[in-house]
Amino acid sequence: MKTFYALAMFIVVLAAKGQTLVVLGTLQDAGSPHMDCTKNCCAIERLNDYVVSLGVIDDDNMYVFEATPDFVAQTNYLRSLGAAERYSIFLTHAHMGHYAGLIHLGREAANSDRVPVYAMPRMHQFLRTNGPWNQLIRLENIVIQPLQNETPVGLSDRLKVTPLLVPHRDEYSETVGYHIQGKSKSALFIPDIDKWELWEKDIISIISSVDYAFLDATFFAEGEIPRPMAEVPHPFVVESVDMFNNLPESEKNKIYFIHLNHSNPARDVEFSGRKQLEKDGYRFASFGMQFPLD
Repeated sequence: MKTFYALAMFIVVLAAKGQTLVVLGTLQDAGSPHMDCTKNCCAIERLNDYVVSLGVIDDDNMYVFEATPDFVAQTNYLRSLGAAERYSIFLTHAHMGHYAGLIHLGREAANSDRVPVYAMPRMHQFLRTNGPWNQLIRLENIVIQPLQNETPVGLSDRLKVTPLLVPHRDEYSETVGYHIQGKSKSALFIPDIDKWELWEKDIISIISSVDYAFLDATFFAEGEIPRPMAEVPHPFVVESVDMFNNLPESEKNKIYFIHLNHSNPARDVEFSGRKQLEKDGYRFASFGMQFPLD
């Protein structure tokens, strides 16, 4: 009931006009059911359980943050809400769940026409020098729009997006989060980061400056997966909560945990740890949530 109430509080009626942020996915890159997972967490495939992504509708323009393996379903959902056919994509980095959906834009699929793809320099180089992604560029299925760290991109007179470099496993590209500034409200989107304390920026100060903060919650706690978790560093939810513990409830209410691994017990709305965090003021993102930016 509490989850439904939180969702109801933030869902708005979306028309074809307006400026709205939409949650399109909440899972870690590999989704769920997860490959080779035979545990209860993967036993049942859940409806609309997609890899992490946000969408922004700004009047007749549509922007998708991440090109996930679920890109087709996610863009179809945005269109069902009245979004325009044309869209642009913002990529955070070159880990599978964040760019692999670009494959749907190629000759074998949609054969898209010059879709703008915003990417940082190393991400751009990765796409330009590796197949099949370079074919998308060569055939002009996509057109790379270069980004620079902390340099705002004006998308309209009332919408701008700023990339923010974050520390992460940068094997193939740098990693960024995004600050999304709407007409009157703003959001922070950081689906991947190694640890908050490794970032040169103060996450608490940034939270205070935005209206919504969608933050990395890949794992709930140490020992969650059967391999050394240092191989895939992320801030555990319990670590984030410890860092944010002294925030007033009004600030905790801004935080929406996202990018949950298939193993994360907080995916279960009845999990006691999740219920306690929600009681304390934190929230968990869910598919279809809508947030006004105007």
